[in-house]
Amino acid sequence: MIFLLKIIIILIIFLKSNEYISAQTSQFRVMFFNVENYFDTFDDDKTLDEDFTPTGSYHWTWEKFLAKRNALAKIIIAVGEGKAPSIAGLCEIENRFVLNQLVNETPLANFDYRIVHRDSPDSRGIDVALLYNATDFRLLHQNFYAVSQSFKTREILYVKGIFCELDTLHVFVNHFPSKRGGAKNSEPRRIAAANELKRLYDSIINTNNNANILIMGDFNDTPDSEPVTKILQAKDDFNNINRLDLYNLALPMMKNGEGTIKFQGIWEFIDLMFVSGNMLMEGNKISCSQSDFRIFKAPQLFEKDKAYVGEKPKRTFIGIKYNGGISDHLPVYIQINVKK
Repeated sequence: MIFLLKIIIILIIFLKSNEYISAQTSQFRVMFFNVENYFDTFDDDKTLDEDFTPTGSYHWTWEKFLAKRNALAKIIIAVGEGKAPSIAGLCEIENRFVLNQLVNETPLANFDYRIVHRDSPDSRGIDVALLYNATDFRLLHQNFYAVSQSFKTREILYVKGIFCELDTLHVFVNHFPSKRGGAKNSEPRRIAAANELKRLYDSIINTNNNANILIMGDFNDTPDSEPVTKILQAKDDFNNINRLDLYNLALPMMKNGEGTIKFQGIWEFIDLMFVSGNMLMEGNKISCSQSDFRIFKAPQLFEKDKAYVGEKPKRTFIGIKYNGGISDHLPVYIQINVKK
């Protein structure tokens, strides 16, 4: 009888300790979204934005801008399932004004979002940006790195901060050069961007082997491309994790036929996330797994693919015809597990 009582007591202690551990583990989301030409309606004489004015080829009016702004805010909140993500990386942003509109003039104003942004040297004036919820992320440092001195494109945005007051998190937001002019002709530009990103990654990981690094962006290349596999040297063996290596979260999903854009009826995965091996260690204060990386697929992001089969992202414009959609890309996000 005494032996049985001891067994019951041990079982109760075990269950209570598991409840405590579970209660101390929380989930936070980080997202990336190419928001497809999020422009204001004003002509900036320093950039090629004339098309996105009321008299431009897109006839971009204030009403259309507000519709896009509000729709983007709804998607960001939906990704966070009502809470809104802790961090949101964005690209194809025109300027600080449109970010202020998004953060301050929509329901996102209910969250403690701060903005990291600066105008890039891109000829069209499109930039990368980062929103962070100051409740979840305490910014320590920010910087913008030029990809190359020989051509103009979007800079690499870097931030360092304390995530949930537990551990340091390094975040990079990217928008690699497009395939305009042909994939092969433009590939050297994406290789240049990958080389600079790899240099920045190595500079952190060589200083701190246990660094938590999250890289996200529109890479205009798939997870199996040369800039990703040969330059970034991103791994996909999630059974043998090395803290020093960078891991390619999207490759398993691409192999299953998933993607974030649809080109001529074929899904392509170009909006990617990578993490340092340290973030894949379960015992860490902040961690994730490959299965924590997902594409956000809300119904309002899609329309029927009339030319091919199934659905496709409902973009804002088809050519110069206003289509009323949100973006030609689908957002991606990762769930980060926090142990307090």
